[in-house]
Amino acid sequence: MIDAYRFGRMEVGGTVYESDLLVFPERVQPEWWRKTGHRLDIEDLGTVRAYGPDVVVVGTGAYGVMEVPDATRARLRDDGIRLVVEKTADAVKHFNRLLAGGVRVVGAFHLTC
Repeated sequence: MIDAYRFGRMEVGGTVYESDLLVFPERVQPEWWRKTGHRLDIEDLGTVRAYGPDVVVVGTGAYGVMEVPDATRARLRDDGIRLVVEKTADAVKHFNRLLAGGVRVVGAFHLTC
């Protein structure tokens, strides 16, 4: 579960992270960098796709600056993965609800803008 989020900071399992990250049910991949800063390309989700989640929740930042192109959305849909895209504060809540419900979910979170 994600314990807390505020601009530029996320706490997961008692550990504080201050850079973008991927959150899996059993681990965190910190310092997650994308090919292009405020854009989520399918190549940025290699470890996520290999994990095989049912749902990927994307937090696009406090103000929703990170974009998720149609090509990324289509590829995840073709892989049978449901995609949820929201500003990060809302995405954290969505991720926690899904995780608590036993859904195989991964979160991809942009922590700042």
